[in-house]
Amino acid sequence: MRRQTGLVLLLGLLACGGCGKQKSTDDLIADLKSGKDDEAGVAARNLPRGKDDAEKVVPALIEALTHSANDVRRSSALKLGVFGEQAKDAIPALLKAEENDGDARVREAAGIALSRIDPKRFPNPSKVGKGGANRKGSARQRDRG
Repeated sequence: MRRQTGLVLLLGLLACGGCGKQKSTDDLIADLKSGKDDEAGVAARNLPRGKDDAEKVVPALIEALTHSANDVRRSSALKLGVFGEQAKDAIPALLKAEENDGDARVREAAGIALSRIDPKRFPNPSKVGKGGANRKGSARQRDRG
């Protein structure tokens, strides 16, 4: 019986060996830039969102808006929105994604991010009208200035 208990405890420790190990911001940015879809998507969602992190994280997320994987682009856009005003440098890239991305979910995420970064200039897409925020010739595209 004692042997079984020891074996169970050992297996539990081995199974949880990676539990609690968190990657650093630099490691997550490296994963985001790696080009590997799974790692990059997880990294985009797990990057920190504190004010002190914006200087490092925002440029990496802007770059990730051109990643080949839809999920990475969508996650990156949404994370940029979390930074709010600190992600103002992302506005041109988000406008491009909102207008031109081939995935409707990415276009929607870009619109949401824009509304969180500069709500006066980019009202919430759901309040603009029925899907108008993501269509060519929309009010948002005309109000790019």
